[in-house]
Amino acid sequence: MTTKSAPSSTAPASEPPGPKPFPIRHIAEIEQTPEQPWMVEKLWFASGVGILGGEPKLGKTFIAAELAIAVASAGRAFGRYPAQLSGPVLFYGPEDGAPALRRRFEDLAATHGHCLSELPIYVLDVAHLGLDRRPDLLRMRATIEQSCPRLVVLDPFVRLVTNTDENSAGEVSAVLGSLRAIQRDYDVAVLLVHHTRKSPAARPGQALRGSGDFAAWSDTNLYLSLRRQKLWLQMEHRHARTPEPIALTLIEEPPVHMALLDEPAAGSDDDVDPLAVEVLDRLELSSRPLSTVELRRQLHKRKADVVRALESLRLAGRVERRSRGWVLTASD
Repeated sequence: MTTKSAPSSTAPASEPPGPKPFPIRHIAEIEQTPEQPWMVEKLWFASGVGILGGEPKLGKTFIAAELAIAVASAGRAFGRYPAQLSGPVLFYGPEDGAPALRRRFEDLAATHGHCLSELPIYVLDVAHLGLDRRPDLLRMRATIEQSCPRLVVLDPFVRLVTNTDENSAGEVSAVLGSLRAIQRDYDVAVLLVHHTRKSPAARPGQALRGSGDFAAWSDTNLYLSLRRQKLWLQMEHRHARTPEPIALTLIEEPPVHMALLDEPAAGSDDDVDPLAVEVLDRLELSSRPLSTVELRRQLHKRKADVVRALESLRLAGRVERRSRGWVLTASD
């Protein structure tokens, strides 16, 4: 006689748990932190990352070295901007070569009355660096952990990577993210030198060569430019008001150094209106004459306003019209 098997008493399988929500909290529960302190007043934050940008051969390394001397000596950058935090500096500048880099620092130290051998400035003594490669990135982190710098200067970006396309947002973002992690993990300021394009841009950050991630990444950006035969250093800060640009000149007699000029802020000429200043800047940056139509398109202004600005500049002897467009006068 056969017997029937008992019905299964197994309970149906339970549904898999849903995704775990992200944690949230009320905005008022977030602990407030003090304002971002300066490392060098008005020029660089104590724990931040940023770009020092400019065209080749304008003197970006002089600016970077000037900040390094101020931080290492607890002195004043350009004799005016005090270092509010000081300490060791780690400097990577392979383009100049070690002997030339030493001479540059010797001159700057002498300018500020310091003995270079007494300042805690250390050069990363390698010919090639690839921070887009994990072994080099880990060695860099180990070096920073060992030397405990206040400021790391990397000059320039193109010498820091081996297989990164500076026009690729993804590739650039990965390298910049690694530098941001270094800044946070070791409480160190990171200054990255990078080149700008020669073509005009509405804002200085848009002139940085390659991906737009460069300007977006920074807490501070410094831009060095040559305008109407003067060097101008412009500043942009994420957590502070942007100060007026400063005028600089390169003193070529030993000791060689950058010096401040007592000049009005760039773009505040008393004899021209703001639009005329913008026109002068566009003509200065252009490698060829620009027509009225081109200037209007670049400046996003009404034709009548551009024509008025050009005429005032022509009467002042600042610009002249040629067959192919407008140019600066030879004396401007």
